[in-house]
Amino acid sequence: MRIETSAGPAEIEFDKPPEPAFLLLLTHGSGGGVDAKDLLTVRDCALELGGAVARVVQPYRVAGRRAPGSAVKQDAAWLEIVADLRARVRKVPMIQGGRSNGARVACRTARVAAASGVVALSFPLHPPGKPEKTRVDELRSTGGIEVLVINGARDPFGIPAAADVAQLEVIAGQPHSFRSGFTEIADAVTPWLRRWADLPR
Repeated sequence: MRIETSAGPAEIEFDKPPEPAFLLLLTHGSGGGVDAKDLLTVRDCALELGGAVARVVQPYRVAGRRAPGSAVKQDAAWLEIVADLRARVRKVPMIQGGRSNGARVACRTARVAAASGVVALSFPLHPPGKPEKTRVDELRSTGGIEVLVINGARDPFGIPAAADVAQLEVIAGQPHSFRSGFTEIADAVTPWLRRWADLPR
């Protein structure tokens, strides 16, 4: 499925049960795709709970670029995608998330998108070796919207402080791109999402 945005078309892999309990939007890292195993793990957890899941290939990746460019334009396009998908899945909570750069987008736009929660995989707290260039304000910009962060213990992009998020899970031995630990990811994500799956419909 394609959604037209001001930054060009986005491509959506959409799994939608007949009566979804919630809508989960997920997106990729800077040069990655929506078939990353951690994203697929989160998708599978959501589907088991009765959620609809949209995995979003952002316009810059559809156009073949590896770098997202302007954060302002990226966020604007994301909000257009959110609006389109929310019109397709109405009257249920919407959670958004992603890995790495996608986690940053999900955090930056959470309040404007009126997200119920954010799942941030491998949130890149700072560029490697440059802790002074922290992106903690992006985590804090979500306000009262709760953020689940799942990072590897060996992530060179840093690990957020537990005080800055609602829940922090650190997976032993893992770098920025998870090579294992997918059971641990599922164990953290499933109860996180269940709160919306269990809401009365």
